[in-house]
Amino acid sequence: MSFRLVRQSKFRHVYGTCLKREQCFDNVRVSKSSWDSTFCAVNPKFCAIIVESGGGGAFIVLPLNKINKAGRIPPDHPLVGGHKGPVLDIAWDPFNDNVIASGSEDCVVKVWQIPDYGLVTTMTEPVVDLVYHQRRVGMVLWHPTANNVLLSAGSDNIVVIWNIGCGEALTTIDAHPDIIYSCCFNWDGSLLLTTCKDKKIRIINPRDGDVFEEATSHEGSKATRAIFLKNGLVFTTGFSKRSERQYSLRAPGHLDDPITMVELDSSNGVMFPMYDPDTNLVYLCGKGDSVIRYFEITPEVPFVHYINTFQLPDPQRGIGMMPKRGVDVTTCEITRFYRLNNSGFCQIITMTVPRKSELFQEDLYPDTPGDIPAVSAEEWWEGQNKDPILMSLKDGYQATQKTELKVTKKKTNILDRMPPTGKVKSEEDGKATAISSEALEKVTEVAKQNDDLKKRIDELQTEMKKFKAVFLKQENRIRVLENKVGELVGTGPPATQQAPSSVSANTVNNNCDMAPDEV
Repeated sequence: MSFRLVRQSKFRHVYGTCLKREQCFDNVRVSKSSWDSTFCAVNPKFCAIIVESGGGGAFIVLPLNKINKAGRIPPDHPLVGGHKGPVLDIAWDPFNDNVIASGSEDCVVKVWQIPDYGLVTTMTEPVVDLVYHQRRVGMVLWHPTANNVLLSAGSDNIVVIWNIGCGEALTTIDAHPDIIYSCCFNWDGSLLLTTCKDKKIRIINPRDGDVFEEATSHEGSKATRAIFLKNGLVFTTGFSKRSERQYSLRAPGHLDDPITMVELDSSNGVMFPMYDPDTNLVYLCGKGDSVIRYFEITPEVPFVHYINTFQLPDPQRGIGMMPKRGVDVTTCEITRFYRLNNSGFCQIITMTVPRKSELFQEDLYPDTPGDIPAVSAEEWWEGQNKDPILMSLKDGYQATQKTELKVTKKKTNILDRMPPTGKVKSEEDGKATAISSEALEKVTEVAKQNDDLKKRIDELQTEMKKFKAVFLKQENRIRVLENKVGELVGTGPPATQQAPSSVSANTVNNNCDMAPDEV
């Protein structure tokens, strides 16, 4: 008697569903850059997509609230376009859904603050410019637990750790001899994992740049990717010598001896591993692929268990993954992808676990990292490491009010909002001083004069438009009359028939000169 043993897993029946076309975004001019990037970043408020733009680089920000409906994006939709070169990578701040960082070929990292209601006009002024790299910046990454800490990696083979609150570089890491392919922090942000074109994978101390461990990742020459898992293991994707795509699972301390390594196929697209720490699922999304494969990481052999493949008809250009606090817990949705294809269609794909009960499923939704930082940038730089502050999704995600951590800052945080009109901060005594009534009267008077001047200018412009309209009307009339005269002259009698008239006219003139008796 034979029987088949089926591995028990609550994610064994996860399935994907595409939303209707009217619920997705269309007519998005996705970037045609050859850089290996996902071109998309998502959070519960916005979806940002790198797009083609003339005269520099830009990306579009699409609100995801119920007021701004999805559908076809107008060609003149406002952009975020302050870069002088194509944008290569974007990333949302995990603790502030309105702040996004972008890296570009103009060697500058820019940090932007998006209004809650989205963009009304094209934004060209960032909150801060971070200038250090000498070559294009191909990667930006936020710290998972520290507030206002950003990582950037450029083609100058340098990794820079920034304190956004002060707009200054905390440290630079010069441990790579070639182009850096990927960077990833571990669960508490105390270690940095990188892959490089020299086929090496490195675990680095992000504070001082010391390399703890270095090993060969994949033997192929194409781009490799690596991520830290929640339990500390390392998951990598790359290519073999025969250009076959692979994935592997490794343990720190033994990076050169993979726990498991599996060959997938012989496609040439770079695979982006996207990790969900709550469910321990890894999604492999290849550039140019029409499938999304997903695996479960467990302590049992073979450790990386294949679950299923979600098939689509067209290849993907880029993809973005929604954080867990942005999924719909009422429908047992565990992941949501925003998938870009070459035709400009942004397709929304939901991954769902089938459950009959409509109650909150605690086994599917353990406490997840929230939007409150565990430490400040100064505390992290001084050596403090803390796990992310977790939040429950039982009642759905509720955005927390931003409260400033009580730390002694050497410089003011430039991301803090300006004080309301009528009060100015004094750095000497720390007290807010009210503007005097005389100054208010002067300001009011100047504003009134400006309003009167603007009104007069509007009247003059209206009068000029009227005069111009009359002038154009008369000019058209003159042209019509000239055409009519030309037509009359062109249809008159021939010159031979006009000769007798001229002779008779001469005769009449001669007769008029004669005396009456002669006549």
